[in-house]
Amino acid sequence: MNNWLLPDGINESLPAEAESLETLGRKLLDLYRGWGYRFVMTPLVEYLESLSVAMGSQLDLQTFKITDQTNGRLMGVRADITTQVARIDSHRMAMPAGQPNRLCYMGLVLRTHSDVAGGSRSPIQIGAELFGHAGLESDYEVIRLMLETLSVVGAKDVLLDLGHVGILRGLIAKIGLDEAQQEVLLDMLARKSLPEISEWLQGSGLDPQSCELLSCLPNLHGEVSFLDTAKQQLAAAGEEVLAAIEYLQQITSRLQQDYPELKINLDLSEMRGYAYHTGIVYSAYVAGNGREIARGGRYDDIGKHFGNARPATGFTSNLRTLVSLGGSSAASATQGILAPAVDDAALQQLIDTLRAQGEIVVRQLVPLEQLSVQAQGCNRILEQQSGQWQVVAVS
Repeated sequence: MNNWLLPDGINESLPAEAESLETLGRKLLDLYRGWGYRFVMTPLVEYLESLSVAMGSQLDLQTFKITDQTNGRLMGVRADITTQVARIDSHRMAMPAGQPNRLCYMGLVLRTHSDVAGGSRSPIQIGAELFGHAGLESDYEVIRLMLETLSVVGAKDVLLDLGHVGILRGLIAKIGLDEAQQEVLLDMLARKSLPEISEWLQGSGLDPQSCELLSCLPNLHGEVSFLDTAKQQLAAAGEEVLAAIEYLQQITSRLQQDYPELKINLDLSEMRGYAYHTGIVYSAYVAGNGREIARGGRYDDIGKHFGNARPATGFTSNLRTLVSLGGSSAASATQGILAPAVDDAALQQLIDTLRAQGEIVVRQLVPLEQLSVQAQGCNRILEQQSGQWQVVAVS
């Protein structure tokens, strides 16, 4: 048995990667602080009902469960920090109604299975949430902050995929589908199975107009310009649907003005987060990476599960993914100075000065000829030349 092996999907970081993660994480938290988002640290475990009640069965399946030995209650290891931050806003901070509250977070989460085969089950989740304001301004602020996050990381050729769950919800309400019909339709839409949808509609007993509205929905995706066409095709879908399309038009108009190089795609049958999102939803992608690198949206109902319903919008990402986008650099891991471990007042004073200036100084505990300077994380050494200690580059 190999006792040094880790479970599948569980990650650890060696010095170079760990430094890259810490450096980028600090840079992003500083970015969020500059926008008024205050950092919170959430517990690693909570009682299970607190962790999963707001997000539903999917998060419950992702949660490792343990028994609290002090009282026998079931606890869960956090699989997502978003619900924890919502609980903090609702109860621990208890902001007055109508008072915006901006919070950000970063921390390790643990999941029972990865979203992709061979992927990580221990991502480092980082994100920002804005509570207490419902409307375009807060949604747009959070989208911009997500895009600024990707800019700081150095992500190139970003594609923003936008949707709005109000379109599908409004259409279902307008047509009057029962729960069983909704379940079947949502499953087919999630798989983009057009033949199945067509066959199902033929035997559904729905009126021709309802069938026409539902049949066109999976094809309503493309660039910003197609939204006008979507309004025409869904003209009979009701005010809620048309208002959601208009909302997307307002968001995309501002995005095109502020980020003229940004590629934008829209999908009006987007199913991502349908169970808990209540408005706009979005994901960011980059060329060469088939998986989303960040995602977010509006989820106004989350606070009611903690007894204080407040509007909420936010985004989240995996810090490990973000580090890989910028190219993980180990340069700083080999920029230290190796210093002899001798009792010399002048040497110690120089070491103290260098460390105060931000330099990394490592004491040489074994003879230099037995050391790899680079393996000690150094590219320079301290040598005594003409009675003076000098920093010398290692050739």
